[in-house]
Amino acid sequence: MNDFDDLENSSKEELIEKVESLEDEISSLREEKSKAKSNLMWKVRKLEKDKVLIENEKIRLEREAKSLRSEVERFRSPPLVLATITEVLDENRMTVKSSTGPSFLVNYSKFLDEKLLVPGSRVALNQQTFGIVEVLPSEKDANVSGMEIETKPDVTYEQIGGLEEQIVEVKETVELPLKEPELFEKIGIDPPKGILLYGPPGTGKTLLAKAVANETNATFIKIVASEFVKKYIGEGARLVREVFELAKEKAPAIIFIDELDAVAAKRLKSSTSGDREVQRTLMQLLAELDGFESRGDIGIIGATNRPDILDPALLRPGRFDRFIEVPLPNEDGRKEILKIHTKRMALDEEADIDLLSDLTDGLSGADLKAVCTEAGMFAIREKRDKVTVADFMDAVDKVVDSEHDEEFKKEAGVMFG
Repeated sequence: MNDFDDLENSSKEELIEKVESLEDEISSLREEKSKAKSNLMWKVRKLEKDKVLIENEKIRLEREAKSLRSEVERFRSPPLVLATITEVLDENRMTVKSSTGPSFLVNYSKFLDEKLLVPGSRVALNQQTFGIVEVLPSEKDANVSGMEIETKPDVTYEQIGGLEEQIVEVKETVELPLKEPELFEKIGIDPPKGILLYGPPGTGKTLLAKAVANETNATFIKIVASEFVKKYIGEGARLVREVFELAKEKAPAIIFIDELDAVAAKRLKSSTSGDREVQRTLMQLLAELDGFESRGDIGIIGATNRPDILDPALLRPGRFDRFIEVPLPNEDGRKEILKIHTKRMALDEEADIDLLSDLTDGLSGADLKAVCTEAGMFAIREKRDKVTVADFMDAVDKVVDSEHDEEFKKEAGVMFG
């Protein structure tokens, strides 16, 4: 009996051990299951993120492929023919002159703005049907667009000395028609359209033009006449025409032509093609100044130091209505100019502007500015903080050096082109 009880107790202990081992195994399996579940959930989330990234990349690549396909189609499309409208016949047809030479009677799309389809407009034609498919902006030379002064010069009339009468005439001729046009309407006269500034070099002609650009709100277009001289036939005339077209678009406008004698010299019988091309450019300039078409609300300022060689056709009323001489300054004018240029200079107490104006007889405004600059340079050379009378004396001697003067004063009356 005892043996049976022992056997029964031993079987119970084994059973308990098996149950405990099974429980341990179950708990370990649960832990493994939890870890596996966590790993699987992390992998699922990672795959979902990868899926979103792949879908976004797919969308980006599809857009890029679509863009590339449209680019390829654009390159495969035949080029369009450039043309200029010459005449509008009716609501659906017009005549154009193509860039290749011949003229065509063509139709145009209903989706185009009819206000833009006027004679002279540039259009694009289909290569096969020659129908108008697009209206192009007017052709402009980049050099012409760059002639418009965007930033006003910082020169004012107060910074110009010795030219009081000239300033009054410039204001009456250029500024008054723009600021108070009703005054001319009351009197019943047309305002003058152009002025010609002439005089020796360095007397302030360009400075007056800068002051006008600063004082007026009109579009200011500045060009040196030599820029009109081009290599190929017709290029100079085209440039002149485009300058005046730009002025008409930006009206009211002022065109300042510096060194006018570069293209406006007297027309003479010449055998060289270069001279004939300059004369063609001059004829285009004459037509734009006062030709068949009115130039509108556009003022002209010309500047030259050689009025004796200008073509007579340029000097008649209607082209340049006023001729303003800008001479060498007199004694009072030299005092004013010297006061302007020495205003910011550190002068010695003994420096006498009246004496300096007496010593600089025959010098231009540019020469007087050079005298002040040279005097300052002499003071800087001596490491001084003030400019003395001796500095101005040395500066005058340097500027009006007789040898320097004889070297550059040649016989006048000859122009080389």
